[in-house]
Amino acid sequence: MTAPVFVADRLDGIGPEFVLDGPEGRHAVSVKRLRPGEDVVLTDGRGRWTEGVVKAAEGKDRLVVTDLGTLHEEPPETPRITVVQALPKGDRGELAVETMTEVGVDAIVPWQAARCITQWKGERGAKALGKWRATAREAGKQSRRVRFPEVADAATGKQVAALLAGADFAAVLHESGDERLATAELPAQGEIVLVVGPEGGVSPEELALFREAGARAYVLGRTVLRTSTAGTAAAALLLGRTGRWS
Repeated sequence: MTAPVFVADRLDGIGPEFVLDGPEGRHAVSVKRLRPGEDVVLTDGRGRWTEGVVKAAEGKDRLVVTDLGTLHEEPPETPRITVVQALPKGDRGELAVETMTEVGVDAIVPWQAARCITQWKGERGAKALGKWRATAREAGKQSRRVRFPEVADAATGKQVAALLAGADFAAVLHESGDERLATAELPAQGEIVLVVGPEGGVSPEELALFREAGARAYVLGRTVLRTSTAGTAAAALLLGRTGRWS
């Protein structure tokens, strides 16, 4: 799929012609500068998509798309890969979400770990979560995905443990691991959940809680990665090893 992707929230009952307006239309007309005859993909971001051809670009924020084809539905990938991402400092959280979306992660769970410097509380937390979700949406479009990753509400340690307990493969990136993620036995189907700790590391209490839930500690390699890049590197490794990149 090489045509640019745009989000259309109402794909049900879509006719032979569709008007893309608002922020999406503005991006298509004023940023992408699409012109009549160019191909586009419209998606709801939840797996459904259709192809069309630009008929006209009107004003600064109105794109008329015609020749719409069949409405397709891309099935969820398997095994499903969820990354529990501890909250990094500054805008590194958005960087992590962006790159994990680009490589193909299916779900991202923000985690308020004990050693996180960043705190998501009240209005500030809601705003930060909104930024993560907006980043996943934009990165999904940029990387030509039609099924964008889910970004969950911020989780506590106990909620993360419950998620790990239900996984078919549960891993925590931690220096105490005696096995590399590159050699771990992975499931062909089901759910893989990977935990990435904060800059200060996963606390002993959290590590014990996650082990109780059935997770094991693994290392990636000899180097130490930032929390904002570790999830992307690990996810890329898992995507390759499970055959999703083959």
